[in-house]
Amino acid sequence: MLNNYKSILVAVDGSKNAELALKHGVAIAKEKNATLYLLSVVDENAISHSSYAFTKVLAEEKEALEKELLKNIYYATEEGLNDVKPIVEIGNPKEMIATIVPENQAIDLIIVGATGKGKIQSSQLGTTTSYVVQSAPCNVLVVKE
Repeated sequence: MLNNYKSILVAVDGSKNAELALKHGVAIAKEKNATLYLLSVVDENAISHSSYAFTKVLAEEKEALEKELLKNIYYATEEGLNDVKPIVEIGNPKEMIATIVPENQAIDLIIVGATGKGKIQSSQLGTTTSYVVQSAPCNVLVVKE
C-alpha cells in the first residue's frame, strides 16, 4: 500500500460485509502498526419511529451494539492488534462514518462494507457506503462479499 495509514476506521453493523471490513481493517492495521477504531452507530432516525419509549429503545440498541463491539475487539486483539478503540455513537450513520468521527479522530482510512443491514432502504435513500465514498475526507476502502 502506498499510504502509511496511522488511524483506520471500520464501520461495523453486524452485517456480513461489515465482518469482512473488520477483517481487512485488522490486517491493514497490523501491517501499518495503526490504531484501529471500530465504530457502531445507533441510527437515531430509525428508532425514533418506534412505538416504544424512545429512550428505552435507544438504550437497548446501544447496549446491543456495545456487546457486538466487544466481540469485534476480541477478534482484533486475538489477531495480534494492540491499539483498538471502540466508538458507539448515536446519530446519522452516514454522517458519523463519513465526516464526524474521521474529523474528530484524524482518520486517514475508512473501511466499510458494500452493503449493511439496511439493504431495502438503499434503493430509496442511497446507500451509506456511497455517501461515505463521496463525503469522506480520506481514502475509503469498500469491502464486498
